[in-house]
Amino acid sequence: MAEMKMVIVARKDIKLSAGKLAAQVAHAAVSCAMKARRYQAERFDEWYEQGQKKVVVKGPDLASLFALKDLAERAGLTTALITDAGHTELPPNTTTCLGIGPAEEREVDKITSHLPLY
Repeated sequence: MAEMKMVIVARKDIKLSAGKLAAQVAHAAVSCAMKARRYQAERFDEWYEQGQKKVVVKGPDLASLFALKDLAERAGLTTALITDAGHTELPPNTTTCLGIGPAEEREVDKITSHLPLY
């Protein structure tokens, strides 16, 4: 059985408190999980049974999130782009992070392994 994981790419070019970052990453993880459960149930089940591995990495900016999203979707991976409503720290409609997966670790790594850990 292949190792499964989810990667959340958080923008490093915007200022977020630790709590805000945690909330945005959680939104991405939940959104990807729900989407995968519905459309890629086998991948979701494997990932869930393995302990729901998640890794958070730094994305340089908004353009990089869009580029990674495109690559991931072309590879058949689940994605979720998270945009903040702007009620607290950020202006409305600020895109903060991108979730990718769950999928086989090697598939996700083809897209995200060059990014540093958060």
